[in-house]
Amino acid sequence: MQHVILLFIHLLAAVFWVGGMATLHFAVRPAAVATLEPPLRLRMMATALRRFFVGVDAAVTLLFVTGVAMILLMGGFRGVHWRVEAMMSIAIVMAGIYVYIRASVFKALRRAVDESAWPIAAGRLDMIRKLVSLNLALGVVVFGVAIVGRAG
Repeated sequence: MQHVILLFIHLLAAVFWVGGMATLHFAVRPAAVATLEPPLRLRMMATALRRFFVGVDAAVTLLFVTGVAMILLMGGFRGVHWRVEAMMSIAIVMAGIYVYIRASVFKALRRAVDESAWPIAAGRLDMIRKLVSLNLALGVVVFGVAIVGRAG
């Protein structure tokens, strides 16, 4: 039962992170571009990202805590399927990209928005978009590994 509860929390955190990236990338950003002038759009996106990142902070923490706990319940890495090692490796890369976005690029975006430096803010937001696209693709790969790995 312990494993099932950990897996449930793990999956909720993964769905929040990957689903949130998909929502921002495919719905929120295009809608903002279509309806808002750059200053309003950049302010809105900076605010939306700030709120989303609070949840991602919790999701990433929960993913690693529950993932490591499930690995320990299975006897450590020597007792796990190849897909667990693959998911952990990709998750480390994704977390590194997220930390870079959060600690560097997002800070620069917020500073530029606060200073009304719109071209700089637009450049930072575009960099976040590209990095989120990469993380979104990696997240989809993790889901694929989890599902396909169960079959083989």
